[in-house]
Amino acid sequence: MQLNHEIPDFAYAFRAVGDSSVLLEDREHGEPRTLVQSFALTPHSLLDTWAAPAVVRDMTAEHLAPVLALKPELVILGTGRTQQFPPTAVMAACLTLGIGIEVMDNPAAARTFNLLAGEGRNVAAAILLPG
Repeated sequence: MQLNHEIPDFAYAFRAVGDSSVLLEDREHGEPRTLVQSFALTPHSLLDTWAAPAVVRDMTAEHLAPVLALKPELVILGTGRTQQFPPTAVMAACLTLGIGIEVMDNPAAARTFNLLAGEGRNVAAAILLPG
């Protein structure tokens, strides 16, 4: 799915989302970047080595800790081709810190991230890819 948008004033934005890869606009390095493993990002930082499980049902609160360390106001969890909710401990890890969490399929997560980042929101996206 191709995502079209205006040139953002932040470092990272989604350009396209596929079943097993994501294309990011990487203004920090001046070129697009294709990611094929799970990753997390905020509008100004990228965790391209995020150690996430292959499937959402195996996710733990510890997996989400590096994302929460970025101190977002909202985490958008992209769970692949379909929306799949993580275990309740993962949801609780966010909510006990006062951080919102929304669970979506990856294309919806990418669109929502771009929209909220464009509004200047302190948002993080954690995207699961089959890797």
